[in-house]
Parts: sequence; structure tokens; C-alpha cells
Amino acid sequence: MPNQRLRDSLLRNGLDFDHVAKATGVDPKTVERWVTRDRTPYPRHRHAIASLVRETETYLWPDAVAPDTKKEINESEVVQVYAHRHSINQDVWAHLLSQARLNVSVLVYSGMFLTDNPALIRTMRQKAEEGVKIRLLLGDPASREVARRSVEEGIGKGTLAAKVRNALAFFKPLANSGHAEIRCHKTTLYNSIYRFDDEMLVNTHVHGFMAGHAPVLHLRRLSGGDLFETYAESFQGVWDGAKPSKW
Repeated sequence: MPNQRLRDSLLRNGLDFDHVAKATGVDPKTVERWVTRDRTPYPRHRHAIASLVRETETYLWPDAVAPDTKKEINESEVVQVYAHRHSINQDVWAHLLSQARLNVSVLVYSGMFLTDNPALIRTMRQKAEEGVKIRLLLGDPASREVARRSVEEGIGKGTLAAKVRNALAFFKPLANSGHAEIRCHKTTLYNSIYRFDDEMLVNTHVHGFMAGHAPVLHLRRLSGGDLFETYAESFQGVWDGAKPSKW
């Protein structure tokens, strides 16, 4: 049975068996067996391939890492835990955005606190011009999910929807200029996600509390880990089901 994840990752990056063979120091026939027969490479080869296609070992070979090793890696993916989002220093947000080279992905309902940064639009536009892919997922202000979350936060049924509309207006220039793609979703959010390449802030949602008062996990992606990959796949699932925002 072929390893479809490995095959797709190679195709997406424009790589063939010869490219991988040179990077790993093996025969192209060996690489072919890794793909077409789902043979598992040695650890040193897995590291090289994962780096080559910018994926984790866990994603490419889910059963390759021993449980004890995977537990250690998952624990190491947690850089820091913040009791409240509002306690995160602004320097942390600025650093994560400034070091992004490939993608910035945001999943929120409104994310209005981001608009407190007057330079955010300018910075995001600059990052996009440097080749960074920017994807923003905001809640559909007309959805039942946004209304329900507004009630659960104790701020009134229509308050969060108004915040979403304000956030959409704030980010609209980025979409109009082609510097970002913005979509609206109708999912029930169990957490907000702020991804900057291989680092991520995951803001949990707690019933009865506004997101700013809820805990945040600062994660850094490690090859062989599951934690970062879980939230990355969650973001992609919501993105795939969302629709372009209507202005």
C-alpha cells in the first residue's frame, strides 16, 4: 500500500525520487519503495525527508516513532503555558510575526485585540510582499455559533457579531490589495489559533470567560510530535469548510 502522505508531500514540493535519493544518500529504488510500498525509512532518513518537504515525521509516518519517544517530543513542543492571553507580552506577538517566512494563519471569531496594534496592517502587508502567505479565518457574524459564543461569554447575544464586523472592516484593506485571504466560518471554536510558521499560540476557550482571560499554549513544531500537527490540521479543516468573506 503506498504512502499517500509522502507521495503528496513530494509532489507538492516538486520533488522526485532522485531529489530524495540525493538528500538521503540512498538509491532512488529505495525511495520508490518508501513511497509505493510504504516502507519506513531509518530515523536519519526520516529527519532529512521531513525537513525537505517541511512536514513532521508523525504526519509522514504516523507509526514510526515509539510511544515513549513521542511522549517526550510532545511535551517538548510546549514552549510555555500562559494562564491568560492578556498576560502575553506584546513583544512575543511582534517577534512571532516578524520571524514568519512562510505563513501566518489566524483562526478566531473576531480577534479584535489584534487591532490594538496600529502597525499590524502595514506589517502584514510587508510580510505578504516578502512572500509570506497570510490566511485569516473570522467567524461569520450572522451565524448561530457566533451568537451562542457571545452569550456564553456573558457579553450579550449580538456583541460578538459586532466585534466580528469591526474586525472584518479592519482587515478589509489586506484582502482588497491581495495581501491576505480572508474567510468566514461557522464552526464552534474550542480554541483560537495563531500560527507563525512552526510556532503557534493556541488560545483555549472556556465557558463563561472571554478569550482574553483564558489560557494559551505556546507551541513549537518538532519532527515526530503530534501536538502542533493536531492544531495545524484543525485549522486546515476549518479553512477548507469556510467561505470567502462578504464585504
